[in-house]
Amino acid sequence: MKLKVNQQERSYDGDPQMPLMWYLRDELALTGTKFGCGAGLCGACTVHIDGKAVRSCVVVMKDVTDHAVTTIEGLSADGNHPVQKAWRAANVPQCGYCQCGQIMNAAGLLNEKKNPSDEDILSAMQGNICRCGCYQRIFSAIKSAAKEA
Repeated sequence: MKLKVNQQERSYDGDPQMPLMWYLRDELALTGTKFGCGAGLCGACTVHIDGKAVRSCVVVMKDVTDHAVTTIEGLSADGNHPVQKAWRAANVPQCGYCQCGQIMNAAGLLNEKKNPSDEDILSAMQGNICRCGCYQRIFSAIKSAAKEA
């Protein structure tokens, strides 16, 4: 199978049913993609496939053949994607475990809607769990990033 990960061509000849998350973490050492629930419910493993935010724990390798995958490591070479800058400015993270998934989900939203409404943000981010409860800062950062994106 061929795919592109963070702009680099890759090939994979292992189990086609292996979750994308494990390929990214174990074979490519892209550990920004976190394991949370393993059922696509918490959002810690969020990556982009062809620019759309998806839960990598429930996407299997055969389904990413000939697609472009972007992880938090590939979102911006220098860490200055508008969402990442807004996250720093709003001092969003507390423990930080969920933040890569939160950022990838927010960036996916802004890929689809340049100027999302409050309802768009709430709806898009609903599936990302933050055990520290940083939701107000996350919301604020997304609003700020939308102005820059």
